[in-house]
Amino acid sequence: MSANASTGRLPRRTFLRGMGSVIALPMLFSLPARLLANTTAPATPFGCTPAGNPLRVGFIYHPNGVIHENWFPASAGALKQLPPTLEPLSELREHVQVLSGLKHDNANGNGDGAGDHARANATFLTGAQARKTGGEDIMAGTSIDQVLARKMEGVTPLPSLELSCSSRRKTGSCDSGYSCAYQYNLSWRTPNSPNMPEVNPRMAFERLFGANNAQERHLVAQRWARRQSVLDGVRDDTRRLYRQVSVDERGKLEAYLEAVRSVESRIQTNLDAPRPPEDYDAPVGVPPDHSAYLDAMFDLLALAYSTDSTRVATLMLAHDGSDQTFPEIDVRGSHHQLSHHENDAEKIENLKRIDRFYMEAYSRFLTKLANTPDGESSKLIDSCLLVYGGGISDGNRHNHDNLPVLLAGSGGGQIKGGQHVRYNDTPMCNFYVDLARRFGVELDSFGDSTGQLKLA
Repeated sequence: MSANASTGRLPRRTFLRGMGSVIALPMLFSLPARLLANTTAPATPFGCTPAGNPLRVGFIYHPNGVIHENWFPASAGALKQLPPTLEPLSELREHVQVLSGLKHDNANGNGDGAGDHARANATFLTGAQARKTGGEDIMAGTSIDQVLARKMEGVTPLPSLELSCSSRRKTGSCDSGYSCAYQYNLSWRTPNSPNMPEVNPRMAFERLFGANNAQERHLVAQRWARRQSVLDGVRDDTRRLYRQVSVDERGKLEAYLEAVRSVESRIQTNLDAPRPPEDYDAPVGVPPDHSAYLDAMFDLLALAYSTDSTRVATLMLAHDGSDQTFPEIDVRGSHHQLSHHENDAEKIENLKRIDRFYMEAYSRFLTKLANTPDGESSKLIDSCLLVYGGGISDGNRHNHDNLPVLLAGSGGGQIKGGQHVRYNDTPMCNFYVDLARRFGVELDSFGDSTGQLKLA
């Protein structure tokens, strides 16, 4: 068992180690000081709330636009009544801001013709105009998550975490002559190097709790084959830890380990599940039920945040132009097909149900964060700044102004929730400049920004 601290005040990272497993734990305030002797993560002004707790930033991508009448509140100000799509957030409204009037001009063709879906994904976190190419000479921009992640090198085990509930693609031509790299990746390490996301819950789980060398990877493979738990290898360490923490924190520790095992069990259940026919390249382990797939990825993200394994993450619910189907909610037709609704009432109603389906999954995630302790007197959601939105506003029009954007969490008291804030045709990148500064990264500009948004 080992522990590290990212500030001189709190034990930030405690690990349980076993053959083929490394379990990072939440903050445990009652651990004896001797366990904190090996402090390797330096104190940093970056990625912290004003009180010094870890500040988690996330970007969750919603594809194919939304139906505005069910998404945007009728008026600015307090969120007294949420529109139908956002109703799943009713119990969480104090933690949420609805932002309207934000735009990405560089997602427009600007002389390059068709390809709005590819540009929507490529521009969403970069603010850059993607070079129109189906070859290897791709060019977008460094994404805002990676600007923040660079400050996390040596501070968290993973400077950033990239997840997706779509397929992985980096080559080929996908949308009107644009490389698939644009459409399937949100995070860009450099303007011509996307960070390919992990799409398999099992592999994402191993990034958080797996082995670091060939011998241990062999043990990991054996463990999955035998349907054993990652917790089995750390039982002795766990027993010792129970004796060293306070009675109150034993409950916190038990709840966390139960959450790890719950996620792992669901992943194991899906190892033998058949691949969905519409996802020809979906790897073994991806749940055939899309709702379960979303929950698995959200749960892994919550575990990553709660253990301070990373403070910067992206999650693509589906790539723009996705043909995902939704038999769980009895919607006929694929999302992309329906998004070209041409004002057909039945298609619009189906799209409203899809928008809400994704929002219900997001609500389950935020509820988990709101119920997870973070420190001695706060919840995990309190130290988050989570951006939920998409690069297309109306799927029928393929426009990139008045984007659907939500901000959840207060960043440690920096942001006031429970309101709808309207902006006037403002670059999304102005928002990112403000977000970066709250993370401790001073940016004069980013992408096509014209200033700083200055969130309330």
